[in-house]
Amino acid sequence: MGRLDGKVILLSAAAQGIGRATALAFAKEGAEVIATDIDETKLRELEGHPGIQVRVLDVTNKEQIENLAKEIKRIDVLCNIAGFVHHGTILDCEEKDWDFTMNINIRSMYLMIKTFLPKMLEQKSGNIINMSSVASSIKGAVNRCVYSTSKAAVIGLTKSIAADFVGKGIRCNCVCPGTVDTPSLQERIQASPNPEQALKDFLVRQKMGRLGNAEEIAHLFVYLASEESAYMTGNACIIDGGWSM
Repeated sequence: MGRLDGKVILLSAAAQGIGRATALAFAKEGAEVIATDIDETKLRELEGHPGIQVRVLDVTNKEQIENLAKEIKRIDVLCNIAGFVHHGTILDCEEKDWDFTMNINIRSMYLMIKTFLPKMLEQKSGNIINMSSVASSIKGAVNRCVYSTSKAAVIGLTKSIAADFVGKGIRCNCVCPGTVDTPSLQERIQASPNPEQALKDFLVRQKMGRLGNAEEIAHLFVYLASEESAYMTGNACIIDGGWSM
């Protein structure tokens, strides 16, 4: 018996990093996983894995989301993982950077929840898990202005959904990681003027002396998706190796 047997779980950003690790962890625990991403090539690598079906989806596109919703008869857990990390202070953030970040990091969650929450309400049960970050209202982070602002908004959205629908069988929590070793992080490190120093800078702020890995974050998603967390809602769950202490 898996911890998620019988649950239908929809998640975004499943092609790589935390999203991919989470999709695999969900399937391992018996869930029926609908894994989505905008990157069709990488997403197809999950095709054929037991318990996982894939759908190409742009989570900023309302029409695509609504079309997907027509295909799905039941949804037990919605995981909003898609996101983008902008580097810089407010002075480095142009309006196009602000709009792009907010569109991916918070508007996409609004669209996904607005579309799939009615299905959950009809079922009288549902579970929403959003991806936030320690770099948010939890902790100020250097050169993460618009990113941190968007992730603080995710915490606000999470608590609002939890408060509004707690009496209707709906739970909503968010995951707040610290620095996690993912393809996205490695791309940002390699794109920096001094990749070796960039890696050292990330490591020095980690009190455990190492980066997290995607599988560790996926374990928390599994817990929040399972009935083991049935008494939890409205929480910003920190998993950061002690960075925010």
